[in-house]
Amino acid sequence: MRVITLAGSPRFPSRSAALLSLCQQRLEARGVEVVPWNIHNFQPEDLLYARFDSPALTALKADLALADGLIVATPIYKASFSGALKTLLDLLPERALAHKVVLPLASGGSVAHMLAVDYALKPVLNALKAQEVLHGVFASDTQITNYDRQPVLDDLLNQRIDEALDTFWQALQRRHQPYAQAV
Repeated sequence: MRVITLAGSPRFPSRSAALLSLCQQRLEARGVEVVPWNIHNFQPEDLLYARFDSPALTALKADLALADGLIVATPIYKASFSGALKTLLDLLPERALAHKVVLPLASGGSVAHMLAVDYALKPVLNALKAQEVLHGVFASDTQITNYDRQPVLDDLLNQRIDEALDTFWQALQRRHQPYAQAV
């Protein structure tokens, strides 16, 4: 199995990137190949000027085509996800997430922004024809410490991430079952 992680924060290090790093470690422990991507892999002018043929975008599209799933993480700013991430997602082909399981993650300063995952990010992921967009996980900034070194999640967030990864893993497993077994 192959999973792409996509960090959408313009800052590095960031809390949302720390969540992805922990997810990567936990998936690799299950034998999943994880290919990390970060908004910083793209030239700002390629995103700003919508260069659909940029080398980084071409490489991401190729990686996505071979992937079974995507975990995307973003900070929440002004009740929505990162504008840099939105710009990147806008450059992907309409069916870029077809046949993919997607797990959205977000971090923000206040739980008042937790619905941004459902009302801002998920519709964009669905527009890219994701096969299944799982229930996202929102983390408040206070739940992630040491994000610039060795990230530490509080117990509740750690449990929610584990549950989300279990659900993600099960969805990936379903994708690999022969049709006859699934019926």
